[in-house]
Formats: sequence, C-alpha cells, structure tokens
Amino acid sequence: MRKQIAFGALALTTAVVLAGCAGGSTDDGEGENSDGSGVELVIWTDEEREQAISDAAAAFEEETGATVTLVQKNFEDLRNDFIAQVPTGEGPDITVGAHDWLGALVAAGVVDTIDLGDKASEFEEVALQAMTYDGQLYALPYSLETIALVQNVDLVGEEAPASWDDMIARGLASGAERPFVINTNGETGDGYTMYGFQTSFGAPVFVQDESGSYTSEVAMGGAPGEAFASWLGANGSAGTGYISTTVDYDINNELFNSGQAPYTIQGPWAISAYPDVNVAVNPIPSAGGQPAAPFVGVQGFYLSSQSKNALLAQEFLVNYMGTEDAQRALYEADPRIPAWSTLAEEVASDPIIAGFLASAQAGVPMPSIPEMGSVWDLWNAAQSQIINGADPVTTWNTMVADLEETVAG
Repeated sequence: MRKQIAFGALALTTAVVLAGCAGGSTDDGEGENSDGSGVELVIWTDEEREQAISDAAAAFEEETGATVTLVQKNFEDLRNDFIAQVPTGEGPDITVGAHDWLGALVAAGVVDTIDLGDKASEFEEVALQAMTYDGQLYALPYSLETIALVQNVDLVGEEAPASWDDMIARGLASGAERPFVINTNGETGDGYTMYGFQTSFGAPVFVQDESGSYTSEVAMGGAPGEAFASWLGANGSAGTGYISTTVDYDINNELFNSGQAPYTIQGPWAISAYPDVNVAVNPIPSAGGQPAAPFVGVQGFYLSSQSKNALLAQEFLVNYMGTEDAQRALYEADPRIPAWSTLAEEVASDPIIAGFLASAQAGVPMPSIPEMGSVWDLWNAAQSQIINGADPVTTWNTMVADLEETVAG
C-alpha cells in the first residue's frame, strides 16, 4: 500500500543527486563511503533516548567502521532546529521526533524517504501510517501513544462497556455522583480528547487516501458531522449535562480519582494521577455506531534530506535501530507503547498497557499535514459552544465551512 523508494534507488539517488553538506558528511567531500570507514553520522536526540541510541551505535561503529556522534538537545527544540539547520549544512543525518512534525518537515524539504523492506511487517500498522506522507514512508517509528477509556474497577468492574449508552447505564447504576467525566479543556474545548466519539459517527477531520496519508479534504461535514454535533449538544448543558465545559484536565482527574465518576477518557500519562483508584483500561466505546478511533501519536527517527551519507544512515536506522533489542532499549528508556509489534504484545502483559494498546490499534494517526494547524481553534471553539447550548447543527456547519475556506485559502 505504501509507495516506498527501493533501497537500490535510494543508493543511486544518494550517490548521484544529493549535494548537501550535513553535519554527518565526510571530510573529503567525495560523497557516500560504502564501507563506513572514516564516515561520521550525526544524530540528534534528547536525554531520555540517548543511551538507547548509543547502544545501537556502538555495534554499528564496530561493524561498519563509521563514527556515530550523538548531540543531545531539548526535545522541544528539535523540530525548529532541524528545519533551520538542515538547509545550511549544519543539521544532523538523523533526528528523533514526533510524527505530527512530518508535514512541516516535508514542506521544508528537510527529510528523505526511507525503505524498511521486510522490516515493515514488524511494526504496528498505525505507526507506519503515521510516518507516511503522500504515500511515502519518512521515518522509522518506535512508539505509540493514545487515549482510552479508564474505569474504576471497584465501581463498574473491568468489563468494557459495549457502547456509550451501555457505559452511561453502568455509570448511573454505580451510584457515583456522575456516570462519566471527560476533559473539555474548560471553555476552550478539546477536540483531541473527544475525537474517538466523533469518529464513531463517521466524521473524521480529514479524508485519508489508500496509503493512509491524509488529504486536505475536510471530512467533518454532512450528516455524520451533524449527527455527532447533535449528540454533543444532547449531552451538554442543554441536555444530560454529562459533558461540561466546567471540566478541565485537573478537575477531570480529581473527579475520577475521588470516585465521583467511574469512567473517564485519558492517556497513560494520567494514570499516576489516580493513586486512590483500582483502574482498568479499555478501548473507547462507540457513541455513533461505528468504531471509535482516537488519535494516535507516534515517535520515531527521521533521515535528513541533506545527509551525504544517506545510505549508511538508512542502514543504521533499518538494521540497528529497527531491531527488537534496540526497540526494547528505547522502551526501557522511555516507556511508551512500542511500535514494534512483538514487543508491544509482550509489554501488554500489563493489563493497563494492553488497554491502551488496543485503543491505539483501533485508532488513527493524528494528521501531520500542515492544514491541521488551521483546525484546532475553530474545531475546539465549535465543540465548546455546542456543549454550552448553541444550536449543534448550525454551529457545526459554520465551523466546517470556515475550515474549508481556511484550508482552501
């Protein structure tokens, strides 16, 4: 399904076309050194992942004769520094990064495609989709992150509710003050957290093509979007009140941890905020009849478009970072759900991780296309207005029309 540049073609492109002078270039300027002797690869990383990459680099250096230099940077600085420095020749050969940077990196022309070959089958499909742009794979993935249904076992048991209605019925029967609580980021709105419910009505943000890449075609309009908006209004201040803009992240966690609500939607980062709750994690239940598909975040390793040693850099990524041992070291350094499938299944022996993994496997990558930057303010505001009692269909359709105009412009 993914259109990938073949390894041989990449080698030819590297040797003949690339003329940049990245930080990992050879001193003599002669281009690719096939055996690695005397070649330096520069890799940008953050503190958390440095040791795991260093371990893989040691074996790579011994077997190829190349030198791997790791440059530690703050994760928050990596994307902007990469975009700024790659074109000047001061950037690295490889950087760690998040998948939602991909649109900006492609637009800036600073990343190259990679070919995983047979290794592609070792990774979770959603992770490969996340690192794919216009049908081309641009990074080696290593971790997944998403939200899921978190429930209080002592109040509602471990069993996953079959639907939104089933969840609410179980929540009401539990005797808790509220059947369910969800973070709306207060008055701001939180389309990210609400997205699983939205997709269950068949109203994704953008259309995905056959490769899994997002197009710029807005997909939230029409009957499915109106149905979601109507459901949101029915459960807001003018309806059941189960969804409220009085709830932000901290209030959400306090209500759940104190037992005032037996269900919430949260990510693994929030589990430590529930010391008083015996929790279970399950996929998000459907509200609209279709599967709930929350956003999935993926992290991985990008190859610079200006690396003079692109073939050797890809060799490092695919055959040294793309191994179970390296992926395990990355997990141990920064315990997010692994993108490497067998390792993901192994760590899912922990039932909490298993719940988040199941949610990720049902999810979709958060769009990395530049147009996504135009979505958040309009989308969040419309949801907040609907929750607070604005006419659902009119408010939603206005938001969709404004978004389509913004994307087209």
